Amino acid sequence: MGFINNAKADVATKAAADAYQAGKQVLTYKIIEANMNHRATAVMPGVGEQIEAIEAQGWHLTNMAAAEGKALTGDRTALICLFRRRQ
Repeated sequence: MGFINNAKADVATKAAADAYQAGKQVLTYKIIEANMNHRATAVMPGVGEQIEAIEAQGWHLTNMAAAEGKALTGDRTALICLFRRRQ
């Protein structure tokens, strides 16, 4: 998966675990894709791994929205993910 994607998955795991422990019912998490060629149809490196990391902490992805933006590093797609606590 790669060092950076592993680190992002670790951060997602901690955020999800902390929210779950705090008794939150909803978790909103922003995932920014690593792919520099964001307009191509392809796998979005690291995104699935972060979603899996969050779901492994007791959450279920219920909605996702995408937005494109330009940061210092270039164009990127940000995914705003809404997770609900599993019952």
